[in-house]
Amino acid sequence: MKNEKYLRDISEIKQMMNRSSRFISLSGLAGVFAGIYALAGAVVAEQLLGDQALNTVAPEMNQEVLQQLFLVASAVLVLAIGTAVFLTTRKAGKNGQKIWETTTKRLLINFFAPLIAGGIFCLVLVQYGLIGLIAPAMLIFYGLSLIHASKYTFGDLRSLGYANLVLGLLATQFLGYGIYFWATGFGLFHIVYGIWMYRKYDRKNA
Repeated sequence: MKNEKYLRDISEIKQMMNRSSRFISLSGLAGVFAGIYALAGAVVAEQLLGDQALNTVAPEMNQEVLQQLFLVASAVLVLAIGTAVFLTTRKAGKNGQKIWETTTKRLLINFFAPLIAGGIFCLVLVQYGLIGLIAPAMLIFYGLSLIHASKYTFGDLRSLGYANLVLGLLATQFLGYGIYFWATGFGLFHIVYGIWMYRKYDRKNA
């Protein structure tokens, strides 16, 4: 009986330490929605690119097409972040966890530092007309962002990060098919990961 109580106390202490050092209110459904937005964005981007998405490595695009692609990417990003903030805030409220605390700040810093660097690098690629490398670069830097951020939230996020990192490196060898690699990493991987996270963490607390 004493052993059971001792083990229970150890388990509770471990959970308290985990909550204090990790942000555990990320929503699996946010990943599913982000994946859906990404797939929709990939379909629109493919239509804008036309044959260039398949038959060229570094197509010379006019400013109008680039602006349209930028708007599509921005819309996907805004929708994904907005949905994530809404669902994560709701989950944090149910768990009695504050949404803005030291752990959250560390999570965001570790996530956005590589992501911002990647965004700047992608702008440089656009500057030099290396369009075919943009999708691989986005996957690589996004993967690095997830790996860094996983230290302050669910460790499962690290697996998604490595998957995108490897996919991005693989995409560098198939530049003409970058849009499909992008859709796989940001779309399919997110949906699979989101469902996995929802079944593992969210559903039992619903």
